[in-house]
Amino acid sequence: MEIDLRLCALASGSRGNSIFIEGGGARILVDAGLAGREISSRLESVGVAPESLDAVLVTHGHRDHTSGVGVMARRYNLPVYTTYGTIKTSQSLWGKIDEVNEIESGKSFSIKDMELYPFPTSHDASESMAFIFRAGDKKGGIATDLGFVTRLVRECLKNCHLLMVESNHEESMLIDGPYPWALKQRVKGRMGHLSNSDCMELIDDVYHDELQHIVLGHLSEVNNDPQLAYGLVAEKMKDRFHSEVNLSLAWQDKVGEMVEV
Repeated sequence: MEIDLRLCALASGSRGNSIFIEGGGARILVDAGLAGREISSRLESVGVAPESLDAVLVTHGHRDHTSGVGVMARRYNLPVYTTYGTIKTSQSLWGKIDEVNEIESGKSFSIKDMELYPFPTSHDASESMAFIFRAGDKKGGIATDLGFVTRLVRECLKNCHLLMVESNHEESMLIDGPYPWALKQRVKGRMGHLSNSDCMELIDDVYHDELQHIVLGHLSEVNNDPQLAYGLVAEKMKDRFHSEVNLSLAWQDKVGEMVEV
């Protein structure tokens, strides 16, 4: 099988996020929410030399997505791509970066022969975005940190061959769990994070026969159970889908599977 796109979740969760994607001759780091040394180590563990990266793409300005951006950009001479809102939020954290490219939701751009299309998400960060990416005949999508699924999100994620989506919490575990009430309200609110059931609905809406792999990301270590999240989606896939779709999890403390389509 000819491989057009690759994705590997290096880390996913409230303590730090970073995803590697590759296609069209481009190698891109999506978010850098860990220490630079840790990101480099995790890249090397899956056979990717950090020096081979072409860019860092930042989805929004929360520290669990941005804390290592400045270090990675300076250490490997990488341009950064993100929205104006994220730049204003994060500049003081990043320090000096030689090249920062402002992008806009709804406007495509390319890095080498990979085309990327950012689109807005409902999250409590300035100009938070998700995006789709294309190379060859394949389309991928990454959508985490979204409080609810808008019509735009649903439309953009249709016809993907590879999809990473948020399955943050099980609602009963969140409500009965140790978080303060205000934080519980934030997580389950329209500017927070997707529940397991919301994730299942999104996957059901965007499923098509050429969808090859789904990665569940940003699972809460407190308010979710990986086996539960995986089992719910796997059961939905078994009941609903007619073609075989691979399913995997993104983790906080270890590198996920390198997915290829």
